[in-house]
Amino acid sequence: MKLSSLICQDCSKAAVLFNSKKRIIEFISQLAHEQLPQLSQQEILNALLSREKLGSTGIGRGIAIPHGRMSGVENPLAIILVSESAIDFDAIDNRPVDIFVALIVPDGDSQLHLKTLATIADKLNDKDFCKQLRSAKTDQDLYHVIAAQS
Repeated sequence: MKLSSLICQDCSKAAVLFNSKKRIIEFISQLAHEQLPQLSQQEILNALLSREKLGSTGIGRGIAIPHGRMSGVENPLAIILVSESAIDFDAIDNRPVDIFVALIVPDGDSQLHLKTLATIADKLNDKDFCKQLRSAKTDQDLYHVIAAQS
């Protein structure tokens, strides 16, 4: 599975500026709603926040993968944001986060969910790839990094 097959150009945002976990998740839900208009922004927000209540999706090294399963979704949707300055996200290593790859997947398809998470986590393990993501100054630059690496 290619990362570029999950992330559209409209879902790639570089140099965003938010100062809290809640605000960045609200922005993610807004972007997801634009791609999944059959779901309300509030439904998406609730799914993401419910997952965060189980434990932070901050996986360390400045990276978080907020995600949620939702009915009414046919194919996985990923959104990538790179924050201009890192924010506290309760990550497992207690470091602030500046790379966010959010994922909305169909409810009930655990295999697809796990495969998609594994694809994303594998790409984010590549330090050079993360460096390129952090270096992108525009949304278009960010999307080109994703398209080139996938």
